[in-house]
Amino acid sequence: MFVYIMANHRPTLYTGVTNNLIKRVWQHKQELIEGFTKKYHLHKLVYYETVEGELQAIVREKQIKDMNRQSKLKMIWKFNPDTHDLYESISDSGQARMT
Repeated sequence: MFVYIMANHRPTLYTGVTNNLIKRVWQHKQELIEGFTKKYHLHKLVYYETVEGELQAIVREKQIKDMNRQSKLKMIWKFNPDTHDLYESISDSGQARMT
C-alpha cells in the first residue's frame, strides 16, 4: 500500500491511499476522479511512502492529514527537495506498482 500527496502550483495538497500508485496518480492527472483533486487540478505527485497493510496505510494517511500545513511541506521537502513531479520516476521504474 502507498500513502501519497498530490499538489498543484500553489501548492494545494491532497493526501490519499492506494495499492497501485502509478494507476491512481494517472487517474488524478487525467481528472478521472471526481472531488478535491479534480476541482483543484492536483496533478503533481510530490510525496509517497510504502506502508505494509491496508489498516496501517489508513492510519498513516490520517496522521499526515492531521499534520499542519507547514509540517506537511517540511516532510515533502525532505523527501523531494525540489518538489518535482515524481510520477515519471515511479512509472519508468515500475517500483510503485502492486497487484
